[in-house]
Amino acid sequence: MPFVNIKTPEAALSVAQKEEIGHRVTELLVEYFSEAARAHTMVLIEEVKDGGYYRADRPFTIPQDYRAKG
Repeated sequence: MPFVNIKTPEAALSVAQKEEIGHRVTELLVEYFSEAARAHTMVLIEEVKDGGYYRADRPFTIPQDYRAKG
């Protein structure tokens, strides 16, 4: 069973963007593994809270300009 785990900052993606990513990743895996993989493919998009991870040795907070709109 193909399994993809994507971690992204909280509120960086809209619901529609997450749906699109799920669809496109599934399509990519079907291209590699065949149509039989579609029913068993899982795409998990985890949102990490601001300050929940570090970049350049500092807590990361997503800038307002990068937050999903709408």
